[in-house]
Amino acid sequence: MARVAGKVAFVTGAARGQGRSHALRLAQEGADIIAIDIASQIDSVPYRMATPNDLAETARQIEELDRRVVTAQADVRDFAAVRKAVDEGVAQLGRLDIVVANAGIFSYGTLADLDEATFTDMIDVNLTGVWHTVKAAIPHLKAGGRGGAIILTSSTAGLSAMENIGHYAAAKHGVVGLMRTLALELAPESIRVNSVHPTSVDTGMIQNAATYALFAPDLPESERTRENLAERYATMTALPIPWVDPVDISNAIVWLASDEARYVTGVTLPVDAGQLLK
Repeated sequence: MARVAGKVAFVTGAARGQGRSHALRLAQEGADIIAIDIASQIDSVPYRMATPNDLAETARQIEELDRRVVTAQADVRDFAAVRKAVDEGVAQLGRLDIVVANAGIFSYGTLADLDEATFTDMIDVNLTGVWHTVKAAIPHLKAGGRGGAIILTSSTAGLSAMENIGHYAAAKHGVVGLMRTLALELAPESIRVNSVHPTSVDTGMIQNAATYALFAPDLPESERTRENLAERYATMTALPIPWVDPVDISNAIVWLASDEARYVTGVTLPVDAGQLLK
């Protein structure tokens, strides 16, 4: 039997990358999906972000799995927009059981040199946006009276320090604080809250010129290729791989959302190929 059959999952940042993968894996396991994404560019982000066409493609792939999907173009920095998207999704799909607060951005720079906009955008999306997501969803989870599962996307940078991405690490550490507090506050309602902590994931967030420059500033731009960078990334993990696939994170999320993890709450779950051991 599908592990989340008959349930409804709300996934942010669902237009592509990890978010699309999470939505599809949950749909494969029987869930209907409320999928949102900003689907536009943020100026401080140094790579191409998702588009409305990307979000439409996510919806198409979910529908191919014979699951229902409701989409909305919404910025997690805008609580009213997030709440409207959740409310309309629940109105159409009838319930809410699972929340995956996945939406996030990446940029880089030393903390001494970051400009105000880059720091603020990071905190607003990667931390405040997670709070907005959960805040908008909690009334529906409580109203269902069936408990629920909330999974927050943090990072290995949410459990350890990393140079040149201090604003990202600060936001992802903050996600852990949110998770642990929510786990306590929502336990009486049988709502479980956990976080996942990926190492580098093979998506556009790391496969782009700006991130290549961060990891290989010594290489000429012409040599900053996916193949050459794989060797650099592989030095970060214990297992001999440069990065994991989005579905590796999605599989962890499906497990945390399922009854197989019915007594798991307040956990920081690394999917990191041993990075945190090094």
